[in-house]
Amino acid sequence: MLESNGIQSTYQDRQQEIIISIALEAQRRPLLESGLWFHDDVRNNFYYASYLFAAAVDDSLSLPFDREEAKQKAQDVLLETLMLQNRQPGTELYGHWPLGLNPVPREASPHELPVEIMGSLMAYFCKRYGGALNAQLRIVLNTAFGHIYRSDFYRKPVITFGHHEAKYTAAKLIFGTMFADDVLVEDGRQSLKDTLTYIRSKGMPEYGSLPWFWHWIQAFTCALELVPTEDTDLITTLKDMLDHLWKVRAEFYLHGAWVGAHSRGWPHDVPGDANVLHDYVQFGDFKLSEAMPRTEYAGLLFYKAPDEALTDAMNRRTPVETTKITQKVVPADPNAQPLLHSYAYITEDFAAGGMWERVEEFDNEQLRWTFSLPVNGEGGSNQLFFFHPGQGYNEGDPRHQSRYMEVLYHKNVVISLFPIPQGEKNTIIGVLPHGEWMQDPNALFGQVGDVYFAIYLSQSYQIQERPGYIEVTVQGMPGGVIVEAIGVKESAERGIIGLDAFVIAMAHNEPHFEMEGGLAAHYTTSNGDRLHLSMKSESEQPRALLNGVKISLENYTV
Repeated sequence: MLESNGIQSTYQDRQQEIIISIALEAQRRPLLESGLWFHDDVRNNFYYASYLFAAAVDDSLSLPFDREEAKQKAQDVLLETLMLQNRQPGTELYGHWPLGLNPVPREASPHELPVEIMGSLMAYFCKRYGGALNAQLRIVLNTAFGHIYRSDFYRKPVITFGHHEAKYTAAKLIFGTMFADDVLVEDGRQSLKDTLTYIRSKGMPEYGSLPWFWHWIQAFTCALELVPTEDTDLITTLKDMLDHLWKVRAEFYLHGAWVGAHSRGWPHDVPGDANVLHDYVQFGDFKLSEAMPRTEYAGLLFYKAPDEALTDAMNRRTPVETTKITQKVVPADPNAQPLLHSYAYITEDFAAGGMWERVEEFDNEQLRWTFSLPVNGEGGSNQLFFFHPGQGYNEGDPRHQSRYMEVLYHKNVVISLFPIPQGEKNTIIGVLPHGEWMQDPNALFGQVGDVYFAIYLSQSYQIQERPGYIEVTVQGMPGGVIVEAIGVKESAERGIIGLDAFVIAMAHNEPHFEMEGGLAAHYTTSNGDRLHLSMKSESEQPRALLNGVKISLENYTV
């Protein structure tokens, strides 16, 4: 990333920026009565203490606080965090930590999740900083590793090729190495190879899964740092895994945004890409926001992505269509699952795309499609999408979609039909990033950054402000929505200067919706392509046509 002096920053510069920022917050933040900073998630105490300690022992950093005081504070929090581990062999969740700590951390029940990623990160922290820790903390930390190893939490087979199993695999390698357990290391080696073979040949079942993709990255980067360097087979396979993961990330990257469909997304991922620290360190081509909703170890761990992936991700001057397939594994179903088809159209100013198929994902968190804008460092939404609310939806949280949506993707246009049956709520929700928006009775035209948007709706709508975005509500469904995006620079090349001129130009593209005898939408794009999406009934496959020809998914690849 270009700094104010015009010099390109390095990944080390960006990691130091993160370390200093989090260390300053940790030193400033008062401790609770428990001796911890956070009770919402035990891991946050470990992360913040790690950064504070890392800053305090780095003499190259200029810090506005006393190093020894900061070092002691960090060690106190680390010690208190370690003491929350269940250290009673034979008890349920032995070797584990609680997740939520309220009201009294020492009385909180252990939970299966924290150790999955935190155990491996603790091992890496100990390797990197163990020599600077006080004797008491070193002893307690090494004792904790023994409890983790004997807990056997990681002794699970690879079945679904998801993030839990990725972390189990890394833990097998890390703790097998730490305790000279050759059988466990070999189990981890085979799990690693099986996982890599599957995602290379079938795709990642957890497509665009945020924040969990970053657990894959951190777990295997930890393993690479901690397994014996002389085990060249294992080192090579771990590097192959990390190369593949970063290639996957690069394919759906646009200046900090993760474009296209997401199998999962938390509020810091939808409707805005806010969990971007790993991207910032790796790519560095966008401005970092002051808000860091999920610190983890982006500032302390690093594996360089392949040069080809970096080049492709950071050079979007020529628009590209990314067409991918993946296949899930359902343990209860012995049959092969249907192929899933993911589409993304990525330009230098915006991206559009999503999954052709609706999938019932964990916690019903699938984000079916979205338009994405580059991360600008100002916070707020950088995504634009519409959906029908489904199970788990809460007002003001634009996630949790229903299955009542059919789609057509073609370059800079997305068409959605909403065949909502009687008895279901007939309102769809839209998310707009903040910008300049003009309203027509059944359309919205806007400019956000360097992109113009034209949104056509089959019914009238209402808008209201939400924190970080504008919400659109459209009642009276069934119906449809059509969205087309055009870069400001591309519009200028066509002689269209300014939002007013864009609105006039797009008036010629008025779509046609049909809502009798099924649902249909007809639209001619600004490039002259004729798009048609229709469905007769829920039992029939929808028809998606480009210039009168059925859109084929045959050429989609892993």
